[in-house]
Amino acid sequence: MQSGSKGRILGEFQHSLDEKGRVAIPARYRELFKDGGVVTRGFDPCLVLYPSLGWDAFADKISSLPTSQADARQIVREIFSAAQPVEPDRLGRFVIPPLLRQYAALDGEVTLAGVGTQFEIWNRRQWEENRTSRADIATRLERFGI
Repeated sequence: MQSGSKGRILGEFQHSLDEKGRVAIPARYRELFKDGGVVTRGFDPCLVLYPSLGWDAFADKISSLPTSQADARQIVREIFSAAQPVEPDRLGRFVIPPLLRQYAALDGEVTLAGVGTQFEIWNRRQWEENRTSRADIATRLERFGI
C-alpha cells in the first residue's frame, strides 16, 4: 500500500457527510483503517481520526502524563472522554458520532487533512479560514529550526 512518505498520512481531501453523519476514508488510506480507528476531539476546532495502531501509540503517551498536574489531567479528560471507536463499512465510510460532529461544527462539506499519523477532520469553511491565517507561521517556526 502506498500511503505516502514513510507510511505517513498525507494530503487534503474534500468530502461530504451523508445524512447518517458518515464520511469516507480516502481510498489510498483505507488499508490503514481496516482494523478500525478512533475519532476524538482535536486541540483545534476539528476532530482527529487515528488508525487503531496509531491511536494505541498516542493513547499510551497521553496515559503517561503525570496525573499530579491539573493541565495533564484536563488533556487526558478532553481526549479520552470524547474518543469513540469507529469501524469503516465496506465502502470505507465511518459514522462520526453526533456530539463530535457538533464539537467540530461538521454539517455537510468537510476536509480530511493528513497530518502525519492521523487525519484531522474540519468543517470545510473553517479549514479554509484557518488556511488564510497560516501566513505568518513560517516565521514562528524558526524557533524550532525549521
